Amino acid sequence: MFKKVLVANSGEIAFRIIRACKELGIKTVAIFSEADATSVHVRAADERVCVGPSDAALSYRNIPNVLSAAEITGADAIHPGYGFLSENAHFAEVCESIGVKFIGPTSEHIALLGDKAKAREIVSHRGLPVTPGSPGELKSEQGALEAAGKIGYPVIIKASAGGGGRGMRVVNKAEDLARAFQAAQAEAKTTFGNDAVYLERYFLEPRHIEVQIAADHRGHVVHFGERDCSIQRRHQKLLEETPSPAVDEKLRREICRVAVEAVKAVHYRNVGTVEFLLDKDRNFFFMEVNTRIQVEHAITEMVTGLDLIKEQIRLADGQSLSVKQQDIKLNGHSLECRINAEDPEKFTPSPGMITRYNAPGGFGVRVDSAMESNTVVAPFYDSLIAKVITHGRDRQESIARMRRALDEFVIEGIKTTIPLHKRILSDPDFQKGHVSTTFLDRFLAS
Repeated sequence: MFKKVLVANSGEIAFRIIRACKELGIKTVAIFSEADATSVHVRAADERVCVGPSDAALSYRNIPNVLSAAEITGADAIHPGYGFLSENAHFAEVCESIGVKFIGPTSEHIALLGDKAKAREIVSHRGLPVTPGSPGELKSEQGALEAAGKIGYPVIIKASAGGGGRGMRVVNKAEDLARAFQAAQAEAKTTFGNDAVYLERYFLEPRHIEVQIAADHRGHVVHFGERDCSIQRRHQKLLEETPSPAVDEKLRREICRVAVEAVKAVHYRNVGTVEFLLDKDRNFFFMEVNTRIQVEHAITEMVTGLDLIKEQIRLADGQSLSVKQQDIKLNGHSLECRINAEDPEKFTPSPGMITRYNAPGGFGVRVDSAMESNTVVAPFYDSLIAKVITHGRDRQESIARMRRALDEFVIEGIKTTIPLHKRILSDPDFQKGHVSTTFLDRFLAS
């Protein structure tokens, strides 16, 4: 087992990884920017190294500085968390070349599956259901027009190297395609350093369903059931749940089988997530594979009782999967609300000092956060400040527990999305499980 892990991230996910390492008896190193010098994750680690100023490009995404921190502290592995360098194939490759284990898939897998168009092509060639779209990356506006004509409008333009809703544009008619194509390319270039884009059919009111998988170096792959991540704003998830209220046992077996087949097709290793769209007729289509731990991994942990971060670490250490498929049972229902430092009406950032912080607790409630009273929420990074996760015997109990937990949650000094989540949880359509990726637009409009 690793002796010392450097956590190349910040905030709640860094704290989450440090906790898992402590339970495994592994020493930890926290990196931090000048803006995060007093952060909870920094104090929780055994060692700490400043890797640069507030700008993430000069600190958390600064590969030479991060690797220097690993070298001077003697870390033999790096856990990237999510965001920052977690899906950077070059970073994983450099780690491999200098003998520091990257806790995640290989650099080849990150590069291959990070190219969304290529991943679609691989899965399609295996005979698995893929969202109708362009055969690969689009080189020109004319090529996009021709592809859209074959697919049929509306279509969505997506960045091949993308994620998190960046580099995406929905197009409803041909005359809008050229402008949207240029805008998607420009955003993709700025965000990912790669302007390659492709097209997919844009489904009206689909669900976003994803399957958590884990794979070891012996070719064994297991799944942990599905998550429903349909409640989104601008392709950014706000609330997730498992199991999905739209997925019955028959559909679950099939969608999870396809997820396992998709990662077996590329001999994937470590933890990952296979994402699908589910249409109104209960047809599902492959979208992409995320080669990292997901923000919403906690709800899967709640219904399975399994620690996915520990599993990542063990798999990176070359160990076999700790469980067999028949041992994985889904128990009850779990919800996650992402609490962001944002104005819940305008969705504008709300950085600043948290003057009072009191997290909820009690039976079936978990809070993943690295915040406390008198903590400053910096304006430089993602606005996520806490995840509230509840578990109940069924969906109704999980919702009731979440409503109670949010009523208990006190965050003063900044604005947060807690009021928005309370409204969503009280909505009759949500309570019936009638949601889609357009739910929030309709909800806010009404």
